[in-house]
Amino acid sequence: MHTANNKYLLAAAICCVAAALAHLSCIVFGGDWYRFFGAGEQMARMAEQGLWYPMIVTSFIVLVLLVWALYGLSGACAIKRLPLTKLALILITSIFLLRGVSFVGLMPMFPENSLTFWLISSGICLFIGGLFAVGTWQQWAVLGDRSA
Repeated sequence: MHTANNKYLLAAAICCVAAALAHLSCIVFGGDWYRFFGAGEQMARMAEQGLWYPMIVTSFIVLVLLVWALYGLSGACAIKRLPLTKLALILITSIFLLRGVSFVGLMPMFPENSLTFWLISSGICLFIGGLFAVGTWQQWAVLGDRSA
């Protein structure tokens, strides 16, 4: 079943924009926001010291999430088809789902992040990945059509 405006890909795009705005808020509001969103004390302190590292890393994440939102909109046929939309949606879906299930292996690399952070962020990634997966599956025929 495919629609002119796939609600799952639209929802996934909205979630990506919301996540980008949450990350952007950390840059704007500083250390306390990095702490609140679970980025760890080291990132929060670097932000408070005015170091560039947190802003660069967070800006990169914001940019990636916004590009993924555009691909969600493209796959939903809400905007003009972007290059390699089908492949991009497969990769975006895979990255979100992989991030959602691999948190146990990632936890030792980021010891400052709490279990609460890992459970909530992984749940969010699984949710968004699920939206991308269902939406991409529903749009599969349309995504393969070069004229769409």
